Amino acid sequence: MKTDSEIIDTGFKSIFSTLNMVDAERFIMLIKRDKFDYTEWQKNLWNDESVESLSQKAKFAWESSL
Repeated sequence: MKTDSEIIDTGFKSIFSTLNMVDAERFIMLIKRDKFDYTEWQKNLWNDESVESLSQKAKFAWESSL
């Protein structure tokens, strides 16, 4: 299991590898300001999807990346 520091480090690397410095800082500020709750966000993330439809989308994405 990763330590909290390792998870934070990986998260920052992920954010800064896909966003420029200003947008990455803005993303972090927005999450902190809104008191973002990942667990609550996840509860409604896939409301309109079935396991089968998500599986098909994941399969398509995987095959497209090869």
